[in-house]
Amino acid sequence: MSGDNCNQDLVLRKPKNKSVLVYCPVYLINLTQEYLYKLKIYSLQDFIKYLDSNGELIRIKTEVDARLEVTEISIRALKEGMPALLFENVKGAKFPLAMNVLASDKRIELALGKHPDRLGEELITFMEDAMPPGPKVFFKHAGITKRIFSTLPRKTCSPTSQEVVINPDLNDIPIITSWPEDGGPFITLPQVFTYDPHDGKRNVGMYRMQIFDGQTTGMHWQIQKGGGFHYYQARKLGREFEIAVALGTDPALLLATVAALPEGIDEVMFSGFLRSRRTRMVKGKSVSIKVPADAEFILEGTVHLTELRMEGPFGDHFGHYSHASKFPVFHISKVTHRKNAIYPTTVVGLPPMEDKYLGNATQQVLGPLIRLIHPEICNLWAYYEAGFHNLLVVSVEERYQKEAMKTALSIMGEGQLSLTKCIVTVSEDVNPRDFNAVLTAIRENFDPTYDFIMIPKVPLDTLDFTSYKMNLGSKMIMDATKSKNPKSEIRNPKSQIGSLIKTIDNRVSDWNLLGETLLVVTVQGDGRDVVNKLTKSRELVGPKIIAVVSPDVDIRNEEQTIWGIFTRFDAERDIMFAEEKLVGINPLFKGKMGIDATWKKGYPAPLVMSEEIVKKVDERWDSYWK
Repeated sequence: MSGDNCNQDLVLRKPKNKSVLVYCPVYLINLTQEYLYKLKIYSLQDFIKYLDSNGELIRIKTEVDARLEVTEISIRALKEGMPALLFENVKGAKFPLAMNVLASDKRIELALGKHPDRLGEELITFMEDAMPPGPKVFFKHAGITKRIFSTLPRKTCSPTSQEVVINPDLNDIPIITSWPEDGGPFITLPQVFTYDPHDGKRNVGMYRMQIFDGQTTGMHWQIQKGGGFHYYQARKLGREFEIAVALGTDPALLLATVAALPEGIDEVMFSGFLRSRRTRMVKGKSVSIKVPADAEFILEGTVHLTELRMEGPFGDHFGHYSHASKFPVFHISKVTHRKNAIYPTTVVGLPPMEDKYLGNATQQVLGPLIRLIHPEICNLWAYYEAGFHNLLVVSVEERYQKEAMKTALSIMGEGQLSLTKCIVTVSEDVNPRDFNAVLTAIRENFDPTYDFIMIPKVPLDTLDFTSYKMNLGSKMIMDATKSKNPKSEIRNPKSQIGSLIKTIDNRVSDWNLLGETLLVVTVQGDGRDVVNKLTKSRELVGPKIIAVVSPDVDIRNEEQTIWGIFTRFDAERDIMFAEEKLVGINPLFKGKMGIDATWKKGYPAPLVMSEEIVKKVDERWDSYWK
């Protein structure tokens, strides 16, 4: 049916050979080729076929090793902007391996049917218009309305995820070992289904799973994660804790799994919204809970309530190995899979990796919703370069003095945003995604006497190692919204900074100035004394922030610089200012801000691929693409 045959007013029309009535305004029915295709994406395999038909997939027939080799291939392919990869011949495995499936902006847009920014704005516009709700709202926002009506899951009697039922043997699946010092192979794209023992509410989360043997894995439940909360409740009640793990779902359910949804919001329902089609669910074969009907694999079993086992180390998305520690254990009782199943996985490590695109897409869709509870917020952006949790920039329209600081403090108490280590607030005309614009705002407006708060001894991302205490550390807020009394500043000419730095401390081997605001210098070894001298120097004027990093950070690369700074400092221990004193119990800071972001003794090692694997992939590179 074409919209050209419909009036703009609402019309009821009975299609030929149909017994149902449909609405037919131009804005309600939009059967474009793209929309018709979206209705056919039921599974990962559907999406892989779609990528293949659009030149976004490479099939690799050469035999490859799931230990390290595929990691190196996929990282290089991502950095070169290559299509998704399907390894059809993985050594010792019975199933093919898919990687980089959503590792580009184009593939994210293909998965959602539109740019995630556009979807996010449509969603917030609908929510704002729906206060108060009324029928006109639903007709005005027909696309969003259809998505909302698609949130309720539906049962099915024909689940493809249960076409084959087998006893568990994870050795048949090409589970990868990502980095040389990893504790073993890890499942890195698991979608873990748990249900609250109290009220039965579902959560779907992504928690890495180390393979201990063919029937047993770890379950890395970090703090502030829904699955961990359900496990906590099960332990309190002493109940058996059934869970299921889906491996390989359609992109909508995958993106919903990684999205930082508020606690209690059902990821399965959100996936229906993303794809504009209800998610098919079915009861598990050996567990009483519901599982996705169109997944490639389902692992069913229980997590024992008192059993913990050492898990790790693991190369994580902060670009370092996370320390080994004890976590719960998942015992698999049954594995089901579809015929000719494909196993998907991803690599996390030094950015950019595939999680850049997954994380950016979900915050583009969900980010605008924060305006419902914080109308003063214009936009916000978590930087993938810093592992998302380590740097969040929020643009605020201040309606009264210091409202931005109030907003930042509130954000630090909300859901997964509470794990944010560093928040920078800027005014409404500053784009939080533009790092140079953020630096300019800091240069023009940030005064540590009034605009800096450090919060010690609070919960921190489990993967953050900088405080030397798992799950605990410190946070900071920098307010760079427009100053009421901007001051003109004297600055050293950039051409003189290099020689000036050398006269202050000759241990500096390299330097770079970003946005005339952030001076980054490289030193070998301990950088605390160096950053202290540079920060307190009266001769060095202009830069608001001086950060000292280790030689492994490429300070000419913005991506590497953000990573090298924000993943390697603890606010309580590693931040300093030109002047520091206590007035009563109130700390007073003045002048330049210094950050010791050097790699320190006790930090886990940064991720580096072994020379043997690099050489192997170099020699075989051309053979992969034949």
